[in-house]
Amino acid sequence: MKVQIGIGHPAHVHFYKNFIMEMKQRGHECTIVARDKEVTVYLLNRLGLPYDLFAKHKKSLSGKFLEIPVNDYIFYQRYRKSGADLFTGINDYSSAHLGWLTRKPSLIFTDTEGVKFGDLSTFPFATKICTPSAFLDDLGKKQVRYNGYHELAYLHPNYFTPDPGIYDDLGLSRQDRFIIVRFISWAASHDISLKGIEKSAVMGFIRRLGEYGRVYVSSEGTPVPELRPYLLSVPPEKLHSLLSYASLYIGEGGTMAAEAAILGTPSIHVEADAKGRPTGSFCGNFIELHHKYGLLSYYPDQAQALEQACTILETGDPKKEWGRRRERLLADKIDVTAWMVRFVEQFAEGGDAAGDRKIRT
Repeated sequence: MKVQIGIGHPAHVHFYKNFIMEMKQRGHECTIVARDKEVTVYLLNRLGLPYDLFAKHKKSLSGKFLEIPVNDYIFYQRYRKSGADLFTGINDYSSAHLGWLTRKPSLIFTDTEGVKFGDLSTFPFATKICTPSAFLDDLGKKQVRYNGYHELAYLHPNYFTPDPGIYDDLGLSRQDRFIIVRFISWAASHDISLKGIEKSAVMGFIRRLGEYGRVYVSSEGTPVPELRPYLLSVPPEKLHSLLSYASLYIGEGGTMAAEAAILGTPSIHVEADAKGRPTGSFCGNFIELHHKYGLLSYYPDQAQALEQACTILETGDPKKEWGRRRERLLADKIDVTAWMVRFVEQFAEGGDAAGDRKIRT
C-alpha cells in the first residue's frame, strides 16, 4: 500500500513518525508533503524522512483561501509521482481534496473542535474523520472515534522514554526545579479571535514563577527582547524530555499543554475566546484531562492561571501525584499508533464500516 501524508505543523511530524516507521516495516510505502512551518523541516530531516514542500503558511484569512488551489496542485504533483492508494493528514484539506478528486480514500484526523476554516475546507471531501473518543462534536457517519489522544501516538511509553540528559543540557542538577512557559504566535486559523497572556503582564508573570524554580520560555515567532534570557536553547527533538521532567507547564499552546499533561507534568492552559471564556471548556480532550484525570487546568486569563500555578508549586513535589494520575490515564487509553496502522490496513483491505467496527476502541 502507498500512503501520502500531509504534514503542516511540527506536532504532525510527531503524530505520524511512528506510524510511518511501522508502516514501512510492514512493507508499505509512505510519502510526505510538508509545510515549512517552525521546526517541521528540521524534525523531518533529523528523522531522515524525505518530503516535498507545499506553500508557505499564510497568516490572513484571505491568504489561507488563496493558498488552497496552490497546495492542492502541489499535492497532486506528488500524487502523480507516488501513485498513492490513500491520503491522510491532520485537518488537511489537500489530502481530503486529492482523495475526492482521485476517488481514493482520505483519512483525516482532528482533535480540535470548531475550526471553521479547516472544517469547511476539509470535512466535506474526507472519506473518514478520525477523532478522540472525548471529541465533543458529532461529525456524522464519517466520524470514527478512538480511545486516545493525538499525543499518545508519540508519547505512549511504547515509543517514548524521557532522556534525563536534559538536565545536563540545561546546566541543572536533578534536584533543581524548572518551569516551562509557552507563548504562541496566534497565526493559525483556529486562533482567530482568541487571546492568551497579556503582553503587558508577561514579565511579571515570569518573575512570579521564577520564585519557584528556573523559568524557560518556548515562543513562536520573534519574542520581545525582555524574554531572551529565558528562551530555551535545547534542540527541538528534546522538548518532550524537557516537558516530562519539568515541575510545571503553563502557557498558550494547546498541543504542548496536552503533551505535558499526558507526560504527568502539572499543566495549565491560558486562552480565552472573544467572550472571555476559557477555550479549554470547549475542547473534549481538555475537559477529560481536567475532570477525569486531574492532569490539566484551563483558565481565560493569566491572573487565575498564575494563582493555580503557585498553588501547585507550593505543594512541594506535585510530580508524584501527577505521575499516579498519568498511570491511570495510560491504563485507560490505547496505543494510538498501533490503532492507526490497523485502521489504515483494514480500511484499505475491506473498507469502510466492517473495518471500523473491528477497531473502533
